[in-house]
Amino acid sequence: MTRRIGCRSSCGCLLLVVVLGIFGLAQPARAEAETAVEEDISLEDPFADAFEEEAPPVYDPLEPMNRSLFWVNDKLYVFLLKPVARVYRVVPERVRVSVSNAFSNITAPVRMVNALLQFRGETFWNELARFEINTTVGLCGLFDPARNVFSLEKREEDFGQTLGHHGMPPGPYLFLPFFGPSNIRDAAGTGVDFFLNPVTYLTWDWTFLEQAGLKTGEGINTLSLDKDTYEAIKRDSLDPYLFIRNAYAQHREGYIRK
Repeated sequence: MTRRIGCRSSCGCLLLVVVLGIFGLAQPARAEAETAVEEDISLEDPFADAFEEEAPPVYDPLEPMNRSLFWVNDKLYVFLLKPVARVYRVVPERVRVSVSNAFSNITAPVRMVNALLQFRGETFWNELARFEINTTVGLCGLFDPARNVFSLEKREEDFGQTLGHHGMPPGPYLFLPFFGPSNIRDAAGTGVDFFLNPVTYLTWDWTFLEQAGLKTGEGINTLSLDKDTYEAIKRDSLDPYLFIRNAYAQHREGYIRK
């Protein structure tokens, strides 16, 4: 019995590593891919206009540690996560898009609450309308008629943005183990968003392995839809670490100022 429990625990730890790695390494590629689509920028040059204006320097006093963690995440991405995601591409793209839509739809309350906390009434009603339409007409969020029929685009809102909206500075840049690029403000915001996320409560009684399995599936699905943006950044950048650090800071600042 002890041996079985130990084996179960080891499997759980491995799944946790995979889960965190998937989301951390998918984050920069996914965020910039979405930006490119929204602004009609070719993914071959995902930051074509990113540095035309001089950006404020990113405060990075922990750069040696951050670079070490960036290297670890890079190897995890290259040798484990992306290969698995590419195999998963055998699933029809329409199915994978529907899975992504469903995960996005169920987290709409996170966006709604943060819109209210930022006093953005229009954004709140936009996300509420999207949630109602996609949950009903869109079959529990599998489809996105709110966007495709009613032209209601998703508005990204999170607690890190809320803190920034109310004047909190980002603080030191952090490359978190497995989570990826962040800063003090956004890391704190992620913890708050965890408790705003309905999935947290829907899976509260699940075992650790069941929760990890759900997150792993979501992460692999996300990576399978990415068009190798991270690979393009590595290929075209003299220093991918600096590129992702600066791009992340500008990306977050753009969301806060919008």
